[in-house]
Amino acid sequence: MTEDGWSDEEFRQKWQEEANRIGRFNLAIFGKTGVGKSTLINAVFGEDVAPTGIGEPVTREEHLYLHRAGFLGVFDTRGIEIGKDTDTLIGELGEYVNSKRENPLSEQIHVAWYCVRATDRRFEDTEAEFIRRLHELGLPVIVVLTQVPSRGGEYHGDAVALADHIIRLNLPIAGGRPIFVMATGDDFTGQVQHGLKDLVDATFRVAPEGVELAFTAAQKIDLSRKRKKAKSVVRGAAGLAGTVGAVPIPFADAAVLVPIQLGMMATVAAIYGVKVETATLAATVATTAAVAAGRSAVVGLLKLVPGAGWIAGGAISAGVASTFTMAVGYAWAVVCGELTQGRLKGVDGGVDNKLVRELFQTQFAVWFKKVRKKVSAS
Repeated sequence: MTEDGWSDEEFRQKWQEEANRIGRFNLAIFGKTGVGKSTLINAVFGEDVAPTGIGEPVTREEHLYLHRAGFLGVFDTRGIEIGKDTDTLIGELGEYVNSKRENPLSEQIHVAWYCVRATDRRFEDTEAEFIRRLHELGLPVIVVLTQVPSRGGEYHGDAVALADHIIRLNLPIAGGRPIFVMATGDDFTGQVQHGLKDLVDATFRVAPEGVELAFTAAQKIDLSRKRKKAKSVVRGAAGLAGTVGAVPIPFADAAVLVPIQLGMMATVAAIYGVKVETATLAATVATTAAVAAGRSAVVGLLKLVPGAGWIAGGAISAGVASTFTMAVGYAWAVVCGELTQGRLKGVDGGVDNKLVRELFQTQFAVWFKKVRKKVSAS
């Protein structure tokens, strides 16, 4: 139980409710052995997401597998080769796609990535045929040229030539051309990571309506999308907190704001794709810090005259409730942004409470002043 009066279990429940609402983004990824599919998945969706182990077979022949990780589902193949076994694979994939058309969106396949290693300098007719047949199944297909060397912002000539060849085939692929990607940089060779944002943007463009939020939560590349969604949630919670404070409440009874802030923090954590265990630990630390910071802010920072909509007779008004909630939400979003990038960890790899507390307190002070100034000027 935190100082604010909610338990870890309550936070987990709120997080799970939001996760259920968000659903899952399902990606099918194909390509020949060695093209770097696992490296690409980990680069876009975070470490330890790429398929490991057996996975869950989803067809009778057990060549198509689904691997679940948070808000992401990855379909891949095992024991089968594109070209040699195309009919078998397309048959299994078609079986799955058709069987799920009437099911909830979170059970369907949403986008397919077909990966080609740029340094192979070849794209076979069987691969082109495979892409056409993916398209016939109703799947939007993005072709990804992986491991594309670059220097000074220019791509290797072999990769450009291979891409031009694929473009001339007029394949039914998103945008009509491959996406150039280097999933991980290499200090030894001087290669820099590139293309991941382009790949994410292309995927957002072709993904069906209804899975945008799931893909936003799953991917780790475009934090601006996460921030935009999180800000919307925070503003909504702040508005709701303002209605609670419209009838001024004593600061000692400010716990009436807790359910609003709890739901807000759980939702923001889910949008950032922070795992429930990590989010719960960090939220406990942050809310403890928020109590002390909030009291100081309300009593010390708001030096406005009574009746101006802020504080009168030791009571929290609509303006105070809204401002406090908004500052908590924005500060928490910054914490979640760091967590989703794998930071704020201790030497044991777990969440470092001290780092979380310091970051939250600093950001709360910054945002409280910003929001207070904006509201005061309005």
